[in-house]
Amino acid sequence: MRVALGIQYDGTGFRGWQAQPVGVRTVQASLEQALARVADHSVGLTCAGRTDAGVHAVGQVAHFDTESVRSTRAWVRGGNAHLPSDISLSWACEVPDDFHARFSASARRYRYLIHNHPQRSALWRARAAWRYRPLDADRMHVAGQALVGEHDFNAFRAAECQARHPVREILELAVWRRGDGVLLEIEANAFLHHMVRNIVGVLLAIGAGDRPVEWAAEVLEGRDRARAGVTAPAEGLYLLAVRYPQRFGLPTAPNSNPLIGE
Repeated sequence: MRVALGIQYDGTGFRGWQAQPVGVRTVQASLEQALARVADHSVGLTCAGRTDAGVHAVGQVAHFDTESVRSTRAWVRGGNAHLPSDISLSWACEVPDDFHARFSASARRYRYLIHNHPQRSALWRARAAWRYRPLDADRMHVAGQALVGEHDFNAFRAAECQARHPVREILELAVWRRGDGVLLEIEANAFLHHMVRNIVGVLLAIGAGDRPVEWAAEVLEGRDRARAGVTAPAEGLYLLAVRYPQRFGLPTAPNSNPLIGE
């Protein structure tokens, strides 16, 4: 039996998703330990997208194989009973053997939160990036439209990125202001390592007035990471949702995180 899971986590206390040597706290290791107690055997999880240290998730998806017979409710309630408070399972679903959390995904959606206020916030310190200079969200949105579509995103990937090629398709990119918050939402068929945070870094410079609106297009066309500016901090990034073909019948997790909003 193959089981898919919907997962939420606060990435602040983790060294990312991927399991690492003993003593390093990761999301994957914590989940596998909890699910093993429900399954009564070791569990190996495969996720839709490995998140870095400090990155959060509202709609992460993972799958595992098991011979144990449990109801979907038992996987969720049992898993949550053994998980730390900064991880929770939203749903579980039996899926066909050809389902793969990573390779079956048709798109992934991220949201980036920026607390834009002259003074830093104690409550938002690990949940949003802070920028004290005023940001023009409209300029950021207009600049970001140059990145929509299928492009070579070599200028927006980390030096250690292991992807075989830099071509990705951004389906949507939107930036808007909500009070003291500036929000960026981006959906693509797939992302390169640090691609979202590097895009945010470019748009932040444009929003602050340090660069013209046209700079985003220039960076994209230059295909040179050295020209793209700084990588935005991890704490503002949320994996919001992963899209799959309808034939797999995965539920859509409600957006229940009050920090994310509608």
